[in-house]
Amino acid sequence: MGMIELEINGIQVQVPSGTTILDAAKKVQIKIPTLCYHPDLAPWAACGICVVKVEGSAKMLRACATPVAPGMKVITHDPEIVNVRRTVLELILSTHPNDCLQCPRSGNCELQKLAADFGIRDVPYEHRAMDLPTDESTPSIILNPEKCIKCGRCALVCQNMQNVWALEFLGRGENTRIAPSADVSLAESPCIKCGQCSAHCPVGAIYEKDDTRAVWDALADDDLHCVVQIAPAVRVAIGEAFGFEPGSLQTGRTYAALRRLGFDAIFDTNFGADLTIMEEGTEFVERFVNGHGALPLITSCCPSWTDYMEKYAPDFIDNFSSAKSPHEMMGSMSKTYYAKKMGLDPAKIYMVSVMPCTSKKYEITRTDEMFSSGYQDIDTVVTTRELSRMIKSAGIDFPNLPEEECDSILGEYSGAGTIFGATGGVMEAALRTAYNLITKKNLGDVNFMDVRGIEGVKEATIDVDGTPVKIAVAHQMANVEHVLDRVREAREKGEEMPYHFIEVMACRGGCVGGGGQPYGATDELRKKRASGLYTDDRGCAHRCSHENPEIQKIYSEFLGEPLGHLAHRYLHTTYRPRHLYAK
Repeated sequence: MGMIELEINGIQVQVPSGTTILDAAKKVQIKIPTLCYHPDLAPWAACGICVVKVEGSAKMLRACATPVAPGMKVITHDPEIVNVRRTVLELILSTHPNDCLQCPRSGNCELQKLAADFGIRDVPYEHRAMDLPTDESTPSIILNPEKCIKCGRCALVCQNMQNVWALEFLGRGENTRIAPSADVSLAESPCIKCGQCSAHCPVGAIYEKDDTRAVWDALADDDLHCVVQIAPAVRVAIGEAFGFEPGSLQTGRTYAALRRLGFDAIFDTNFGADLTIMEEGTEFVERFVNGHGALPLITSCCPSWTDYMEKYAPDFIDNFSSAKSPHEMMGSMSKTYYAKKMGLDPAKIYMVSVMPCTSKKYEITRTDEMFSSGYQDIDTVVTTRELSRMIKSAGIDFPNLPEEECDSILGEYSGAGTIFGATGGVMEAALRTAYNLITKKNLGDVNFMDVRGIEGVKEATIDVDGTPVKIAVAHQMANVEHVLDRVREAREKGEEMPYHFIEVMACRGGCVGGGGQPYGATDELRKKRASGLYTDDRGCAHRCSHENPEIQKIYSEFLGEPLGHLAHRYLHTTYRPRHLYAK
């Protein structure tokens, strides 16, 4: 790729061919404002905030979508450009609700920030609200179309990144609005509740359903024994809400904060991840070695993938592991094993899951199998964002908290458990234990570098003591479909399967980039969060799930053996084909 020299505000800059003016300006520390642009998405120049002047052009050009050219001379800021940008903002604000104090994005809203940057105090246009109803039909995501600024990010994410097509623009001109496809409710649409629309929305038009009030009420109820668990990806992201660098491990501080909030016991979903690996690793061995079940085996701890599979890919139901997700396993064990050990009435145990994910809110309502303990296994799910708000509202000085430990019997975890939060982590964790189950030996090097990284689809062949195992790892639903199509093609032609084992995650980067994580995720940030998990893995006393002494104990004292009768009862679930549009 050739290099191009140009001039921006009188500063010489050299960038690769194909670079946009927006990215070239960043090279010389010039920030051009944007609203519709996001680095995850192809620019489509919808908002007009990023207009610039280019010598020789009679019109202003949109920097996000205009590639540089040799000798180009660009002006990014002058009084006329600033006035155009101000006018665009004023027009957007003229149709935007003025209820910032009640908005979930207040203080973290891109429109609010730009209005402040431009010093907008009055809008010279008549305020014209659209008076559209809020869609609260799903337990995960709320859509408030009145706040939509028509940037298009959510639709592009849903259609191009996720290949779900649950959101689109309806109407024309001033009456254009964002809505579920076919103008049904979100619950009736193909929506898989991944929350990537809300993670990419610059304003408060799409956001997670807030369940913190239910948690506060439970904590205030002296009749309840409140327990909580945190997912792997939470510990490397929650610090961002308190000024820490992305990827910094905040495990001990999070335990301490949860204890100060009033929880009676602090658990860790990583323990549930180790439990999942014992079940899925054994399941893979049964299929791969003993021929009991369809190959490839698909592994995932992602309820958005489950929702997608049942709607878009029901032909893969027999391939998908029946193991529940780790936090669901933890919920079941808290109201059976933990309750028995502690002499507690399981009806009085209130389990809260802190997840990086909005679809976990949906998952806990799915089927009877999520009530395997005889009670709802998980009572409430809150996202990383929700927990950070709870900590702040409780007056807890998070950055200066002393680190604490979680509570035992459902807290100790291996390095394999913690890497679940990154794309490729579930596969790597499963391979570490599957190798032991197949060969009866432990790996010398437990690091599977081929499955790590942000590439959309990763393929590798792993040598398991002389036996090749073909694997694939895919994240971001549009990438997953490519892997599924390869398997379908082999089926149709009667050829050998291209893979034995597949990991899928709905969100880009895996759970570190989940829909409930702190706003502003980019690939650079996702990599930092994932790096934090691999740091945690390296520091663990045990790197493999089967080596976790508490995992060994729960099987010897309660579950018996992986895939056994009690394991199936408490740790597994079922799936069924469903219509794209709910009937």
